[in-house]
Amino acid sequence: MKSPLEIRHLRLLQTLADTGTLSRTAEHIHVTQSALSQQIKQLEDYYSTSLFERKSNPLRFTPAGERLLNLARTTLPQIDSAERDIARIASGSVGRLRIAIECHSCFDWLMPTMDRFRSQWPEVEQDLVSGLTPDPVALLLTDEADLAVHTEPDQREGVVYHALFDFEMVACCSPNHPVASQTFLKPEDFANETLIQYPVDDNMLDGIKHFLRPAGVSPKARRTAELTLAIIQLTASGRGLSMLPTWSVQPQADQGYIKTLPLGKQGLWCRLYAATMQDAEPWLENFLELVRTLAPISLSGIRPCS
Repeated sequence: MKSPLEIRHLRLLQTLADTGTLSRTAEHIHVTQSALSQQIKQLEDYYSTSLFERKSNPLRFTPAGERLLNLARTTLPQIDSAERDIARIASGSVGRLRIAIECHSCFDWLMPTMDRFRSQWPEVEQDLVSGLTPDPVALLLTDEADLAVHTEPDQREGVVYHALFDFEMVACCSPNHPVASQTFLKPEDFANETLIQYPVDDNMLDGIKHFLRPAGVSPKARRTAELTLAIIQLTASGRGLSMLPTWSVQPQADQGYIKTLPLGKQGLWCRLYAATMQDAEPWLENFLELVRTLAPISLSGIRPCS
């Protein structure tokens, strides 16, 4: 009888081991949890044994599941390596990857991705376009960058936007601030406060665009700082409130320097994109997939795009 085992099953098992839950695995590989369960059941029916213990938390593989997981960890890197080699053969040249960003906090997920990419594509020279720019996509059009990290897709000829992940924006305050005891913040809570923010246009600040502006609320005052850690320090010192991605403030929140609160009862989730030109080099797709794989696993407040 022909084995039903496919590459997608191996990727499923590896992702399941990385995430620890069926729900996060389904999100990560972009299938419904029902479809995921059907794939697992197909394998378990064929092998007549369970692959993991259903009620374990975190999820624990059975010996049979461990054997297939070992196969995945051995086989998938070889498949990925072969596909990268084919892409190299097809491109026929050493390449470069110049990345433009609009926010310092991007470094938290960008640097691990660049490090992993470097080990897989050592012949591709990576570089960060100097300085933050209010319009990183414009650098694609002038051939000053190959990839631009951006939060707002627009219509520009020849530019393609790739969804990377969804991220949570949170309010940050000193643990001694009067709002620290609340379960979440409303836009009105910022009306009589100083907002500590990056020195950029309001259209680049997700908290203002998607939380304060729709409610018609403006902070009493503004204070700016270029570095994320500087914003966190000013916030911890009680100089005002800030709004930042969870991934960029979680370490300081865990240490008790600041308190983080949801923006609104349901929280505020935004989406991050990468922009490339239509004729992008083949290794760019691998870079994007690394971002989608590594960021939700390694950082708080990030989830795969739904």
